[in-house]
Order: sequence, then C-alpha cells, then structure tokens
Amino acid sequence: MPVQLGVNLSFCVKRWVTPELWAPLVRDRLKLERVQFSFDLVDPTWPELVLSQMAESLRAVPERHGITVHSAFIGLAHYTFNQLLHPVPGVRDHAEAWMRHAYRFAAAAGITRVGGPLGAIASAPDGYEAEALPEAEYAELISRMRRLAQAGAEAGLETLYVEPTPMRREWPWTIAQAQRMLADLAGTPIPWQLCPDWGHGTFAPLYGPDHAGMADWFAALAPDIGAIHIQQTDYLYDRHWDFTEPGRVDPAAAFALLARSGLGDRPVFLEAFYPFERADRSVLDAMARSVEILKAAASQETCAE
Repeated sequence: MPVQLGVNLSFCVKRWVTPELWAPLVRDRLKLERVQFSFDLVDPTWPELVLSQMAESLRAVPERHGITVHSAFIGLAHYTFNQLLHPVPGVRDHAEAWMRHAYRFAAAAGITRVGGPLGAIASAPDGYEAEALPEAEYAELISRMRRLAQAGAEAGLETLYVEPTPMRREWPWTIAQAQRMLADLAGTPIPWQLCPDWGHGTFAPLYGPDHAGMADWFAALAPDIGAIHIQQTDYLYDRHWDFTEPGRVDPAAAFALLARSGLGDRPVFLEAFYPFERADRSVLDAMARSVEILKAAASQETCAE
C-alpha cells in the first residue's frame, strides 16, 4: 500500500496563512495531496463572521487544488499555554471551551479529525518533576476529555487525537500512560486515538539512550494510532527539523518500521518548524527537498513489499 504522506502546515505559520496561499504551494511545489491544518493559522475564538469566511475558504480552496485536509492540530500558539492542566481552574475551563470552538470551526471547514497535546501541569518551585500526574488531576482530565468527545460528536467530528509528548509534566508521556488513558476513555461518543511524533518517542534525555525509539510505541499501541508525525531530530531535543538537516531519523528505516508495525496505511505528516526570520524561499526549498527525500524512502518501502 502506498504511504499516505502529507504535511502539517506548521511551515506556513506567519507566511502562507490562507488556503489561497498555501494550497498551490502544497500541490505544485511540494507535490502533495494531503495536509494537516494548524490552528496557528486560525484562532477558533475569532469573531464568528471571520471564522465563517475562513471555514468556507478552507473547505473550498484545497479541494480545487486536489488537496485533502485530513485533520486539524492545535499548533504551537495554543500549546504554549498549559491548557487542560493549568493550575487555575478557570484557565482549564477556558481551554476546554477553546477546544469546543476548534471542533465547530473544523466541522464547518469539512475537517472531521482534531487533535494535539492536552496540556501541562505547572513546574514545582524546586524543579522536581514527578513521574505521573496527581490522581485527582488525571481524573479531571479524563472527565474533560469525555466531555470533549461528546462536544466533538455534536459538532460532527469523527475522531479526536492525543499527541504524546516527551515531558513529565504532560500526559501521556509513556506507553503505559497512553494505554491507561485510552482504556479510561473507552465508550466515548467518538474515539480518541493517538498521533505519535518521531521526535517525541525518541527523546533520549527522558527515555534513556537505550530506549529512545518508536518501535516499542508502535508495537504496543498500533491499533490506537490514527496518524503519525515525522521530523528530523537528534534525539536530544524535540527539534522538528526538516530532512535537509543531519539527524538520527533514517526515512527509509522509518517507513520500513511503519510497515512492519502494521501502520503502513496510516497518514504520515512531515511536521517542520522554522524561525520566522528565515527567508521564505529557503523554507520552500528545504520543504520541497524534504518531501522528495521522504517520497523516495516511501517508494523504496513500497517496492520492497
């Protein structure tokens, strides 16, 4: 089965910010037909008239260019807040409301899947990081996720995603935590699935140099994985480099691992971030070359099968 390669629109932030700008680049420059929308391009709490116009454009313009908007992720801007795990209850309530707005916007734009990281507890004054969330905070998080699944179903969505992150203050950051979370969310009106990221599960400072890898994540969680983020990284930080940069992710080995893990049919999104001051042409050239590298690696895997 051909690899379903796509691109997260993170590279477009503060640059190609409307479908009229990014759709022809994705189709003609990157030669891709699948994207993952980023809420760094639209704040779902903008005025309704603006959102209605943006949703109409997002529904129509990519289709004219032969592009499918597979899903929408929260992006970096909202991620910088502690979201559903902020220590102030009112902020947690607002984060939940923000997600409901995101669901409604996505549905209006014809996008049926929404996801991202869930949030982060505050740091302790002494810098100590516990191995797990306090049980009361975890229970509240599950309750909010159940309500969000109901809200997503009412908006017309099909699936919600959790993106595991390599931080002890976020949830989930281990395979066991992800398994527990999914079990505790069983029976929600629409399913919660996982979107693991190649730079998260390979973060050696957290998991150790002998355990940094994606194979264990895929082996344990494959049935619950709905999409995958791929990036170039050095396993030392969550780099989100493109594949023109040297790093430890071998694209051919990555696609071979996906195939062995029974995940060859899942969409794989290149998620690269760039400094805002980097020249636009340089970004486009690097993205285009990265897609070429990934396509060549995916093609090798398809031929091997």
